[in-house]
Amino acid sequence: MTDATSLKKGRGAASNPDNRFSAFNRTDFDDDWPGDGDAPLPLRTTMHEDRARSVITRNDSPDIPFDRSINPYRGCEHGCVYCFARPSHAFLGHSPGLDFETEIYQKPEAARLLETELRRRDYETQPLALGVNTDAWQPVEQHARITRSLLEVLWQYRHPVSLITKSARIVRDLDLLTPMAAAGLVSVAFSITTLDPALSRRMEPRAASPAARLRALRRLHQAGIPVGVSVAPIIPGLTDPEIEDILAAAHEHGATWSRYILLRLPRELAPLFEQWISTHYPDRAQRVMGLIRETHGGQVYDSRFGERMRGSGPVADLIAQRMGLGSRRLGLDAQPPTLDTTSFRPPPRAGDQLPLL
Repeated sequence: MTDATSLKKGRGAASNPDNRFSAFNRTDFDDDWPGDGDAPLPLRTTMHEDRARSVITRNDSPDIPFDRSINPYRGCEHGCVYCFARPSHAFLGHSPGLDFETEIYQKPEAARLLETELRRRDYETQPLALGVNTDAWQPVEQHARITRSLLEVLWQYRHPVSLITKSARIVRDLDLLTPMAAAGLVSVAFSITTLDPALSRRMEPRAASPAARLRALRRLHQAGIPVGVSVAPIIPGLTDPEIEDILAAAHEHGATWSRYILLRLPRELAPLFEQWISTHYPDRAQRVMGLIRETHGGQVYDSRFGERMRGSGPVADLIAQRMGLGSRRLGLDAQPPTLDTTSFRPPPRAGDQLPLL
């Protein structure tokens, strides 16, 4: 078991296991050299360029309400230990553990690629989802501004977009989001897992505090931007006692709809999460892992469509009932607003043929 004193300050994962594609395995051992027993040095974030040829990702999953998305970054400095996107870092040759939160890939050409794709003659307008796998307003966005450049393109083209974040940095872009909302082109969901600042600090160490997220939610609501709350992920035995409190706090700050996702632990994420909870909450680790298995037919994870987001069995059913009752009581059982797909207009460029009147 990892000792709490060996954890990297400000990081979520407790270790950096090899990914499933590794040709070799690494193992720590004590070779008696002086200083090896000292506390580990803090990890620094390393930025890489992702020279993708396209920026819009398509999907046909029946579990999610959109068919296309954009992720400006791969990896996420927020360091949320529960992040379902961690295993995807293995495709980049990195560990889903600490590498996921320290080896960050940015797409500097994202705005240009988006314009190219939006100008295709066969492009059909449907709302884009921005920042679904990794947060589009994670710390690096403060200076990289890739997310902002994408929003500028989407507003220029009058293209609808749905946003989800757990960052208060989104308020920086109110000058874009406000007119987009007035035109029916944007909605925002804030992901809130817990209201407990101590738990949040351990579980999602570089994300905005729960209180900061609620303040940002209120700022957007006051600016006329449709906002909702995503209670996600719900962790049975750890965060599920807070369901009603999270809904009430979000409603008080301006949320008008809610949704939830049960904890998902695909591939390398399962042992990472089990290591984390055994380190931070050893007194309830066994119970939490047992409840997680109860929601997936005795397994840590069930990847089947229809099961992976909601789970099954008495524990999952009770969570669904509590979310439903709590949302209806507060009027949060509405759907997010339908975004306008009729205003999409690629702006003219020099040399374009003028339209025939």
